[in-house]
Order: sequence, then C-alpha cells, then structure tokens
Amino acid sequence: MELVLATGNAGKVAELAPLLAPLGIRLRPQSDFGVSEAVESGLSFAENALIKARHASRRAGLPALADDSGLCVDALDGAPGIYSARYAGPRAGASANNEKLLQALMGIPAGKRGAHFHATLAFVRHANDQEPLLAEGRWFGTILDSPQGEGGFGYDPLFFVPEYGCSAAQLVPGIKNRVSHRGQAVARFLSLFQERLRTGELKPGI
Repeated sequence: MELVLATGNAGKVAELAPLLAPLGIRLRPQSDFGVSEAVESGLSFAENALIKARHASRRAGLPALADDSGLCVDALDGAPGIYSARYAGPRAGASANNEKLLQALMGIPAGKRGAHFHATLAFVRHANDQEPLLAEGRWFGTILDSPQGEGGFGYDPLFFVPEYGCSAAQLVPGIKNRVSHRGQAVARFLSLFQERLRTGELKPGI
C-alpha cells in the first residue's frame, strides 16, 4: 500500500514511516513526485493538514497523508500554534524559533510555562475526497528556560516531559514515537484506518 506523505520534513518522514509499517503502508515523500509545498492558508491544524493532503494527492495521483503540528504555549495564548515552523520568519530554522520562544517567555515562572504539542493527521483517498480521515493527538509538558538534549527536532530541546523527567530531545526514539502528539495521532489514525478497511470503505490495494 503506497501513500504520498505531504511533507518535505525529513524528521516527520523518519518518525511516521516505522509507525505505519505494521499496516504494510509504504510512505513516499512528496519530493519523490516533484510536489511543491502547499500554501498553508488554514486557520487550524486540521485545515492545514487537509490542504496539504489534497495538494499532494492531486499532484502525485496517489492517496495522501499529511501532518500538521505545532507547539501551543499557554502563556502565549496558544502561540506559536499553526505558525510553529515559521515562528521566527518564513526561512528561520529551529534555532531561531527556539530563541524567539525563549525571549517571549522571558520572566515567566516555571509554574506558568505549560504547553502542549498538537498534531493532526489527514488522509484522503483522492484530492476531492469528501470523507477525509482525521486523527489528532496532544502531548502535554512545560517549556524549559534553556535547551536540553541533542535528539529530536524543532522545539524538542525546550519541551520538558514530566513523566520522564527530561526534554523531548532526550527521549529515546521508541518512547517518543509512542507517547508524543504525533505518536498518539498515528495510533488513532491506524485504528480509524483499520476500521475503514473492515467496513470496505477502503480497499487493501489503494
């Protein structure tokens, strides 16, 4: 079963591929098909995920899976949210985004630095699918006052996970894949996907 993954982010491909492997799903990044990045004009994670999935499916001619995710910080009224990847500017990298976040939280005490990662997965059978499959996940934690750890990507070095007493960047990949917002969304997606296979809404050979 081959799907086009609507992302150019190598980190997302690396995280999602092993989680979907049990269903026999082979993910191919949209770059394999020369698909450009979609314009993320939505006002929510779900809207942007669907925009990206439909765009990739239309260009590649395959069913498509897209992920839209971000960090929502309580003290910043949910920012950076859907703008997480471009928080410090359209061409800014993770370091610049992390630095801007730390500046925005300057002086905010530890007890008020709550945050969560949000992920929405959107699956479409074709570009005009009127019954897309949506699955969401949330991962709660707090924002550190300095980066910790070398693993992960994005805001992981600043996201402290209370249950494990370390940052997301310090978790081993197997644990992170299971407990993260994306891991939760994938688990929900797999359940919904398998249900659609059982009811005949999806065919194994798509």
